[in-house]
Amino acid sequence: MPGLFNKKTSTLLGIDISSTSVKLLELSRQGERYRIEAYAVEPLPVGAVVEKNIAELEGVGLALTRALARARTGLKNVAVAVAGSAVITKIIEMDAGLCEDEMESQLKIEADQYIPYPLDEVAIDFEVQGTSVRNPERVVVLLAACRKENVEVREAALTLAGLTARVVDVEAYALERSFGLLASRLAVTGERLTVAVVDIGATMTTLSVLHSGRIIYTREQLFGGRQLTEEIQRRYGLTLEQAGLLQRKGGLPDDYASEVLQPFQEALVQQVSRSLQFFFASGQYSAVDHVLLAGGTASIPGLDRLIEQQLGTPTQVANPFSEMTLGSKVNGAALASDAPALMIACGLALRSFD
Repeated sequence: MPGLFNKKTSTLLGIDISSTSVKLLELSRQGERYRIEAYAVEPLPVGAVVEKNIAELEGVGLALTRALARARTGLKNVAVAVAGSAVITKIIEMDAGLCEDEMESQLKIEADQYIPYPLDEVAIDFEVQGTSVRNPERVVVLLAACRKENVEVREAALTLAGLTARVVDVEAYALERSFGLLASRLAVTGERLTVAVVDIGATMTTLSVLHSGRIIYTREQLFGGRQLTEEIQRRYGLTLEQAGLLQRKGGLPDDYASEVLQPFQEALVQQVSRSLQFFFASGQYSAVDHVLLAGGTASIPGLDRLIEQQLGTPTQVANPFSEMTLGSKVNGAALASDAPALMIACGLALRSFD
């Protein structure tokens, strides 16, 4: 079974299984430049994934099969992620002289003091972060543990599509990795930026605050784009599928912008503001330098300007691909609109180049 930071062997497909879709991305690299070779976003049946837990294996497996066909990729090895809420992480110190196998043995002996589940139900992994500041003869180790069922259900869904999980990562670390592509382009000077990444998914909005490129705070709220789709469905007497289609392709009645979209945007701005207030109340920060919007709902036109006006903080829509070249199979216009939803898939695909 692959560990949570497993080492890879070849180019990996980054696959993000979210509440409403599977997102697949293949990258290559020439020198320092990345190239997008293939990508696809494929909707999931309603209820196939509930709050980041796979509920219907078959539905997810079929969506993955369709995504592979749409992307026209031949890769079979995958980097996939579990949600941060499913993972327990601890920073511990260990003797610097230990080899990897000795560290693993020692962690397995000591793990029960850090992990509140029976050890036979848990997948454990670790990554050495560097030398301890307090004692140069010790190293700082990040221990990550996740219930095996969270990993195994993802592996099973991938297997249904003929894919193999080579790396099981954590969503937060995948986000950090793709944020690294954006950090240099943020219009603020100075290295030690504090940036709020607001990932607005279908059912969940996740605030991740990064300082100097590392996540220092995460908060999830049950609020997302599905609420807008359900309001369209209710107001105009449509099915959920019809509402979603008109939302994406256009063709909604004239009063949609003022009666449905505007109230939703105002509620979303309030959610973002409230999440940031919780962050400010929790510690030493009273402001962030920048807000980045990610997730499928981030591409609503004008949302970035509205948040910037309300918060008084520079805000932009995340696009980890703006410096990348496109392979012949990739539709640039479609990618531009899907880009904010592909942050986690991008961070997973980047595991190919560790």
